[in-house]
Amino acid sequence: MMKTLKSDSVTISGYYPGVIGEIIGLHGAYYHEHWDLDKTFEVEVARELSEFMHRFDGERDGFWVATADDRFLGSLSLDGREARNEGARLRWFIVHPDAQGLRVGTLLMEEALTFAASKRYYRVYLWTFEGLKSARKIYDRFGFEVIHQERVVEWGRELLQQKMMKTIEQIYA
Repeated sequence: MMKTLKSDSVTISGYYPGVIGEIIGLHGAYYHEHWDLDKTFEVEVARELSEFMHRFDGERDGFWVATADDRFLGSLSLDGREARNEGARLRWFIVHPDAQGLRVGTLLMEEALTFAASKRYYRVYLWTFEGLKSARKIYDRFGFEVIHQERVVEWGRELLQQKMMKTIEQIYA
């Protein structure tokens, strides 16, 4: 069981063979079990994550994976393609339920925001939906604020979709 792990045994790294499938699989299983999202959600994650990784540019984009004892614990990506206009977009943020409470989400978010600041991305945004309490605690802790929300019917159910934004304030000498 993963709960026996300590937060200091968590490693944050990048891509490794098979991790794209692990990210898609965890998204599909978690959101179906906990939110009753249908297969269109998993298909969208698979398509968009695959497209992102195909055009991935390490000078612009970020991709972080949390592991411990060779087990996948979670992921987070930062799409910098529109960073100069709309902002950099955080995507595919997920932590395995057995690893929640081990600071995995916090470690991933720290990596992403440090990268964003190093690239001088002054705005970072994400899309989420109401009810994701663990993720929302992390978003709030790191200063994200809801800037738009709307009711949508997506992935087989009605959701209150929310766009959250963070402005990264940094002084450059």
